[in-house]
Amino acid sequence: MSSRIPAEIILLREDEAPTLQGRLAAAIVRAILEIRARPGTRLPSSRRLATALGISRMTVTLVYQDLVAQGYLATLPRSGIAVAATVPHRRLRVSGVRQPGQGKPPDWQDWLSDHHLPRRVIRKPTNWREYRYPFIYGQADPSLFDHNAWRDCARQALGTRDFADLASDRYGADDPLLVDYICSNTLARRGVHARPDEVLVTLGAQNALFLAVELLARADRLAVTEDPGYPDFAETLRRAQSPTTFLPVDHGGLNPADLPEATRLVIATPSHHIPTGGTMPLARRRELLDRAAAQDFLIIEDDYDFEMSYLAPPLPALKSLDDAGRVIYIGSFSKSLFPGLRIGYMVAPAELIRQARALRSIMLRHPPSHLQRITAYFLALGHYDAHIVRLREALKRRRALIEAALNDSALQIAGAPQAGGSSIWVSTGGADSGLLAERLRTESVLIEPGDVFFERPPEPCPFFRLGYGTIADQMIADGIRRIDRAAMRLRR
Repeated sequence: MSSRIPAEIILLREDEAPTLQGRLAAAIVRAILEIRARPGTRLPSSRRLATALGISRMTVTLVYQDLVAQGYLATLPRSGIAVAATVPHRRLRVSGVRQPGQGKPPDWQDWLSDHHLPRRVIRKPTNWREYRYPFIYGQADPSLFDHNAWRDCARQALGTRDFADLASDRYGADDPLLVDYICSNTLARRGVHARPDEVLVTLGAQNALFLAVELLARADRLAVTEDPGYPDFAETLRRAQSPTTFLPVDHGGLNPADLPEATRLVIATPSHHIPTGGTMPLARRRELLDRAAAQDFLIIEDDYDFEMSYLAPPLPALKSLDDAGRVIYIGSFSKSLFPGLRIGYMVAPAELIRQARALRSIMLRHPPSHLQRITAYFLALGHYDAHIVRLREALKRRRALIEAALNDSALQIAGAPQAGGSSIWVSTGGADSGLLAERLRTESVLIEPGDVFFERPPEPCPFFRLGYGTIADQMIADGIRRIDRAAMRLRR
């Protein structure tokens, strides 16, 4: 007589799936694997399992049918449901397993002696949603996103017509639908003209930055970036062992007149400087390009959030003014849609893109095809444009509320964003922002201390970044008052 799986060990877990059927299927599979059930081991009847779990018998029947189709279960004539002989992912029985401590572990300090963890890293608590006043940058507000539209695009991308194309190995190529939209629409908005062979899809702007620096930075090529600035610029250049000059910025961002004569590579955020939000004037952009030609250097332009322009029309991208191919342009959909998407792109002369594609292929072949296709449909069907309209309206409204609240406080706006964005660079007037952030957490307030953006931060560092992409409108004024009160106590 064959053995049975008792109903009592099939336990539902709330965190395993969003639906009851999904949780039940996961519970049955988990029970099969945990007890290493042999083929032929019988499952409880649908009636008995439904009674034990307090759920509908129809739900159990449907799940059994699905697991039969997947090869986990089999229907036995007059004997009900049993574990199939084709159970996927069966656990292996390993004999003679070594106990911990019996072998000599590698000396990781020696193996990794030439590599160091980044010194400057922007960190946010993973539970930031639990805070009442999350003034943090770079996270998505789910209330502004059309989940139904995204789901429809995902369903279309995974349909029969697309699946064969998406399931194949592209050998490093990108989704032609997405590349076509980037060329014909996204770049056109920034005044940039590019052919498909001049575009590479990346796993976010971060991946594009790494590829560009890996190919262009050298120990004998002086790189220049902004100070304060995006810390990953500095860390990526450090990893490439590139000598780097950190150039102080003003209200207009990086000043080309201050570039050293030996400059070979410049990394900048001319549209929305990180973290102050300043915009490089058109005259400076032209001067930067003129100096690039005269001194023979290249420019990496990170245009990470040009869609967030709602206070004024954005200036043309630096790349749009470049007629010599000296600008490597980096963009991303992760900031405007949601950070977990990790879809960005690099635009550069075809020769550089070929090298970047080859380097990317060694690292990860290409970004997932189905994510590229879903994004392409979301863009092409107009959902993206509608999302951007909602996003700009919300950010403009929140920006006005934050400025009004700051004007009623002793806090000072230290940056001068000209076009928009989703954060403000603020000064405490003397209190250290790191200590301020620690104190505020006890009041369920999150801010981003500014020391991480400086190569050599002032001590104490009074600056912090105040993001407003996720915080609810009605929480802004009270949140600013709490920040102001805490900063005032630290200044005494």
